[in-house]
Amino acid sequence: MTSTSATATSTAIPVIDIAPFIAGGPGADEVVARVEAACRSTGFLLVTGHGVPVAVTRALYDGARAFFDEPQAWKAAQGRGTGVMGGVAFSPIADEALAATLGLKTPGDFKESLNFGPRLPGDAWPDRPAGLQQAFADYFAAMEVLAGHMRRIFCQAIGLAPDHFEKDFEGHLSALRVINYPEQHVAPEPGQLRAGQHTDYGFMTILRSEASPGGLQVQTREGEWLDAPSVEGAYVINIGDAFMRWTNDEWVSTPHRVANPPSGYAGQARRQSIPFFLNPGAGTVIDCLPAYAGQGAKYPPITYGDYIRLKTSQAFRKD
Repeated sequence: MTSTSATATSTAIPVIDIAPFIAGGPGADEVVARVEAACRSTGFLLVTGHGVPVAVTRALYDGARAFFDEPQAWKAAQGRGTGVMGGVAFSPIADEALAATLGLKTPGDFKESLNFGPRLPGDAWPDRPAGLQQAFADYFAAMEVLAGHMRRIFCQAIGLAPDHFEKDFEGHLSALRVINYPEQHVAPEPGQLRAGQHTDYGFMTILRSEASPGGLQVQTREGEWLDAPSVEGAYVINIGDAFMRWTNDEWVSTPHRVANPPSGYAGQARRQSIPFFLNPGAGTVIDCLPAYAGQGAKYPPITYGDYIRLKTSQAFRKD
């Protein structure tokens, strides 16, 4: 998982050390202020000082890569059922078109993925590579810890009790995905990207990415596409649609995409990323928080279960 330092074009996305907040010492208030500013401007930030064990990340990264290196015919037979709660789901190349969630018609995205959630349906885990299921479970648990830190930061920024959101994440529907963006040996179809322009559906996304030609890009409010910085050991965090709705659009869920490698690129452009989608429970009602209701709520209340069904149906629609 190699990475580089942030480029000059991506300075609008801050890198924030959250260790002072986790420790509860000097500097905690500054962490909260910087996180809030990022969530109101681009909706994207990078965090360091998070405490996620490197070995846990490495085990999942290596295990998933071994799976993706298996023959396509074998992979196509894995993870296609829905009869196992907490099982694995495999999505082959071009199975999903994320831009459809914004009403954009494009070819399927040039990626494949493994997906898991303890409370989400999937299929039986494959018999190889060894340890894959455990690697997913361990990483999921580490992300729950980091997500808890971020929720408390958000609560302090908004002026809520530290545990305000915890009831909403009992039985949460969070999902962990490992995405493989293969080398592109043939030119993509017109309009086809590694991942089309989209916003994330849920409360928050925590992404472990890696540097490569053809990477994550974030759209500014002016419509400019910025290359997200890649910082060794950092996690990219972005606000999702559900939380933007909770804040009456004051915290922003920003369009982003994964670009194709430059045409004719001769180096290694394969890319693998690990997003953790933090989602509340199905029955959680998303309604405008009182702190943001001064001008009236923009949206009626909706349960997260109803909201996610709508978004998912759009992404995988074939018409």
